[in-house]
Amino acid sequence: EKYGALGALFIGDADDKTIYLTFDEGYENGCTARILDTLKAKGATATFYVTMDYVKSSPELVKRMIDEGHEVGNHTSTHPSLPDVSDEQFFEELNRLERYISDNFGGYRTVSLRPPRGEFSARTLKLAKNMGYETVLWSFAYNDWETDNQPDKDKAYSRITSASHNGAVYLLHAVSETNTAILSDVIDYWLENGYTVRSVSDR
Repeated sequence: EKYGALGALFIGDADDKTIYLTFDEGYENGCTARILDTLKAKGATATFYVTMDYVKSSPELVKRMIDEGHEVGNHTSTHPSLPDVSDEQFFEELNRLERYISDNFGGYRTVSLRPPRGEFSARTLKLAKNMGYETVLWSFAYNDWETDNQPDKDKAYSRITSASHNGAVYLLHAVSETNTAILSDVIDYWLENGYTVRSVSDR
């Protein structure tokens, strides 16, 4: 709870049948356009946490995220471990990316932060809050990011859907071919079971 008071989100309201779907984007692996197609087809929104490298290398995808009603979140400029950086570096990591996105994507402003590798401290939560950011962690993640060691589709589907819970914050990596392949069926499962699927800041 003490971290919650500092503006960290691990899980949403337990009474609310909402799934908050988040994707971490360190680099593009050819999956994001298909993920966006699926979300559009299902009428679902998500939060995409991006780095500076990602935004600079895939501007057309970032534009699509914004144009199609998703949230673009701040995953820092260079993906450092935030507890290791000074207050000044912390500000620079977020502010540089925030400014770049605003300048290049019509004044769009990032308001939520996914700390690299989920590493945070009371200090970094406070710094983020002072900058107007909510630090977003997760209540579900699994080993999905190794592109040459992707989980089995059926097992991944079962693992993701069986963990469904009210207010869940799902962390998926957009480089995962498995996630991309099963996403449509996973969202169908959620919708059929009465969940709404939306971005973190849409609450």
